[in-house]
Amino acid sequence: MYSDDDLSVLNTVGSFESPLDQLQAFPDDDSSKSPLDADEMLALLTSQDNSQRMLAARAFCEIQDPRAVPLLVQLLRDACPLIRVSAAYGLGRNPSLDAVEPLIEQLKKDWNGYARKGIVWALGNCRDHRSLSSLLNALRTDIPAVRLWAASALAQMSGVDYEAIIGVIPPLIEALRRDQIAAVRSNCAWAIGQLCRELPSNVVYATAVDALIEAFAEDDDVGVQEDARSAVLKLGDPRGLQIIEEVERDGIL
Repeated sequence: MYSDDDLSVLNTVGSFESPLDQLQAFPDDDSSKSPLDADEMLALLTSQDNSQRMLAARAFCEIQDPRAVPLLVQLLRDACPLIRVSAAYGLGRNPSLDAVEPLIEQLKKDWNGYARKGIVWALGNCRDHRSLSSLLNALRTDIPAVRLWAASALAQMSGVDYEAIIGVIPPLIEALRRDQIAAVRSNCAWAIGQLCRELPSNVVYATAVDALIEAFAEDDDVGVQEDARSAVLKLGDPRGLQIIEEVERDGIL
């Protein structure tokens, strides 16, 4: 789907991170204050100098200010890929419903893997039903690093509604079973566990738990096994706990 110009380094397991990847998910209750001057950074977002625009966009990875949203949206289309990456992360720190459609459109056409990864993260933080199709497409078709973050972003659908949750669990199960990259499968296991916390004990929930148990017992990667096991333990599902206990007791793994 994408060309070799995607920054092919992102296709390697050891290259999933970019300099901005240490950012955590946007907190619901943020009491921290940034030492950066928001007004100064807002002015620099429209600078004619690339380095100044990039500096300002990066600043809004720390500053939360709704005034930055329309300017960061404009920078999503900047010719400089580093500015687009920074703008995407800035919107992830300043999630807005107004940014959802521009993020979706840029995800469709951006050739840069780092930018698409930041866009996926931002869409997850926006927690909007409109992003569901784009995130699922990224999980199925994009390069490994973007698929990795798409799985995590889909876990944010737990904050949308029940329909969104039941819509993302089957694709996550499919990726948990079939994705060739262990790190992506691990994130799928984590995401399934997060989503199941919001479900009643129904068929969708039971199917998801079965998939986690299957990954724990059958995946050939120890990390995936452990993440699937952790997801079941955190859910506290009685049937899942019993099966894990039996598997570990009998030394099947």
